[in-house]
Amino acid sequence: MDLYAQLGVGRGATEAEIKKAYRSLAKQLHPDRNQDNPKAAERFSKVTAAYDLLSDADKRARYDRGEIDEEGNPKMPFGGGFGGGGSYGGARPGGGGGGFEGFPGGGGAAGPDLSDLFEGLFGGAGGARRAGGSPFGGGAGARPRAAVKGADVAYRLTVPFTDAATLEPQRVTLADGATIELKLPKGVEDGAKIRLAGKGEAGPGGKGDAIVTIAIEPHRFFTRDGQNVRLDLPVSLKEAVLGAKVKVPTPDGAVMLSVPKSASSGKVLRIKGRGFSDKAGTRGDLLVTLMVDLPAADAELERFVEGWTGSEGNPRAGLGV
Repeated sequence: MDLYAQLGVGRGATEAEIKKAYRSLAKQLHPDRNQDNPKAAERFSKVTAAYDLLSDADKRARYDRGEIDEEGNPKMPFGGGFGGGGSYGGARPGGGGGGFEGFPGGGGAAGPDLSDLFEGLFGGAGGARRAGGSPFGGGAGARPRAAVKGADVAYRLTVPFTDAATLEPQRVTLADGATIELKLPKGVEDGAKIRLAGKGEAGPGGKGDAIVTIAIEPHRFFTRDGQNVRLDLPVSLKEAVLGAKVKVPTPDGAVMLSVPKSASSGKVLRIKGRGFSDKAGTRGDLLVTLMVDLPAADAELERFVEGWTGSEGNPRAGLGV
């Protein structure tokens, strides 16, 4: 079925409309809610495969131009001739939040094997006849075909920011209802794909694989900067002037941080080893930017500053003004 029809949208639908349609259908059809309804799981697989392709701008454009089929595979160069019109087999790339959105991919059925036919047409006929087979590579001279594995299944897993930084294992519910523990790899990035062998659909040649695409969830006050994590930390005027030990959140939990005396807004302090890991397992740092937080309408502070005779200089001298 046409991918747009799978999601119940028109071909001119916006990205937001496609996403909204998918989320609505995924909530209705998710295997967790339909454990006794295999048809819902099948439908869930199809709408997820449709969203997987249409949410990728490049693939959607190629699909609209007729260059690829509903599974993301190139259209056959002969326009579906030789009695098939199906796409060649193989894994479709995985798609790419709160929580887990599984999306089983569409079928990866193998297309017609034309190698024997081509041998018969271009020089292989004699050999086939000598072996007692047909002039098109059939019969006793035909090569045995390998059994086709089942289709790969694509999933999208939203991982909390702090879990990604600390490589906290994630629980994943597969389309068949099985729940497994997924270990995040060192150096995990947003959009990374993890292959789970034998967790896809069944086929004559064995099960395909599950392809899990990682989506790292944004955090409300942490931001990622390469392997480092950044945090803007409010401190009081008294803490900034006199120095203090303050509690600071990190991806691994709160720690105490020493704020030096006379610390200005913008000063960056470093907490080692509280960032994201690289592929070797070495973690980056937490970079803490101090932000002096002045109280609003504090009469005592205003009187103090008005009577302050200390040397303040020109803090904008470096700007040439």
